[in-house]
Amino acid sequence: MSAAAYESILHLADSLSREEKLRLILELKARTEDSKEKAGPEKDRSILELSGLGAEIWNGIDAQEYVRSERASWNG
Repeated sequence: MSAAAYESILHLADSLSREEKLRLILELKARTEDSKEKAGPEKDRSILELSGLGAEIWNGIDAQEYVRSERASWNG
């Protein structure tokens, strides 16, 4: 959803009465819970699943030289 669409929805929600806003909140909550149930239980994730992700970015780059150049840039 675009930011403009989101802002438009918020603007529309502002025009609702207090009771209508509460009803909308309850409906959105129910729909959120329904979609979560359909998706199934969430799997516990491990940081180790990220191992090797983006490795191709570093192909051909000498790690020591990269660190040396970064440290040299700190002092301008």
